[in-house]
Order: sequence, then C-alpha cells, then structure tokens
Amino acid sequence: MGGFDRLLAKSLDTTIRNNLGEKTTMKIEERLFEKYGISLTQSIEQFQKIDAVLREFFGAGADGLEQKFVQNICKIKSKTKSNNWFTIDDPKIAQVILESFGDDDKSAIIHSVIDEQKIISDILSTCKIPQTSGYRKINQLIDDGILVPTGFEVSSDGRRVIKYQALFDNVKINIIKNKVSIDIQLNRPNFNDSTVMQVIFG
Repeated sequence: MGGFDRLLAKSLDTTIRNNLGEKTTMKIEERLFEKYGISLTQSIEQFQKIDAVLREFFGAGADGLEQKFVQNICKIKSKTKSNNWFTIDDPKIAQVILESFGDDDKSAIIHSVIDEQKIISDILSTCKIPQTSGYRKINQLIDDGILVPTGFEVSSDGRRVIKYQALFDNVKINIIKNKVSIDIQLNRPNFNDSTVMQVIFG
C-alpha cells in the first residue's frame, strides 16, 4: 500500500460506510470477502478491488461515488507530472500531520528525508535522536503513511536495509476562522504508488 493510501485509509473507510449506509456496506463487504477474501478496510489498501465490487453494484455510477468518497477527505488542487497538490479537509488526517510536525523529533525526521532517501540509522544519526525513542517515532511515521519505503541499500554485512523518504515535497497549513486545512504536495512516485489516486484520477 502506498503511503498516501495509508494516510487516507481510516478516514476513507469511515466515509464509505457513512455514504453507503449499513445494509449496502454489509452487501459490499460480503462480496469483497466472497471475491477476494478481504474486508472493506483491507480493500482500501488495494483500491482496484473495491472499485471492481462497486462497479458490480452501481455500474458506471461507481465513478461518482468514489470521487465523492475521496472529496469528503481531500480535494485535488492541481495535478501535473511535477505538481500534485491536495487539500486535506479531514480533521483526523489533518491532526496526524499537525502532530507529526508539532513533535520536534518527528519534524526533524521528516525534513531529513524530504529530498533524500535514507535508511533508519542514517536518519537517527542526521537528526541526533536517541535510538529507542527515534525508532519508535520513525515507526509511528511509517504507520501513519508520512514516511514511505522507497527501496533498499545493501549494508556492509550484506543485509538489505530499507530506505525511506517523506510522503510529500511540501506542506502548507491553513487556519481560517478556527478551521484547519492542510495542503500537501505529493512527490510523483508517491502519487503513482497510490491505488486510490490511480483508480480515481489516473
């Protein structure tokens, strides 16, 4: 699952359930399990699978539904080969991003891998963060989808070690009359890795 999908997953699951209602959601979940052996939550990680099931139920109307689901969470501001800006309106996702930048260590970690892919030991060394708390915070950022794996580096003892990079290139925080929204610019590989974005906007 791409980092952007992981960031959107919980809110997207809630939005789908709220929009479809309990009975329809149950039928969708039954079909997902019958066809792929996965739950609704798991299908968000492989969005083409829920897309296929929604098309069985709603035909071409699935396009409009899927766009509505995503637009409840984020809106595309501009999409070009080098410029993918999204506005995050969902309060839960906005909170995850704000908390990540509000923590000095997490903020340093994110900034250290915006322009450069690094293995965890190099991130900790660059940021001068103790290993125990540093590993914990890096794992939280990975779980939230803020840090994404980008490949491997071979260590001196021959092990393959995962390299990480930040999900986005730029972040802007907007506060208007106590309402917080966040603009994020996804880098192109992370846009391409998002099954949600590829199904809906690809």
